[in-house]
Amino acid sequence: MNKKLTRSLTDKKLTGLCGGLARYFKVDATLVRLIVAIATIFSFGTVVFLYIIGSLIVPQESYGGFDDGFNNY
Repeated sequence: MNKKLTRSLTDKKLTGLCGGLARYFKVDATLVRLIVAIATIFSFGTVVFLYIIGSLIVPQESYGGFDDGFNNY
């Protein structure tokens, strides 16, 4: 299977980047969001800049179905 990083349409709070990263690495999205929040505090805002850049660069997933990506183990 060809893995591709995309922003999630279904698992998103702001832009879907954390949901897409969670799907790509097959971890819980809450864990990714928690790591991003903690990293933001300790990086003095650098992670916010990287999040914005990532949201602009990473494409949004297509509307091609109702598959959440976790069924493809």
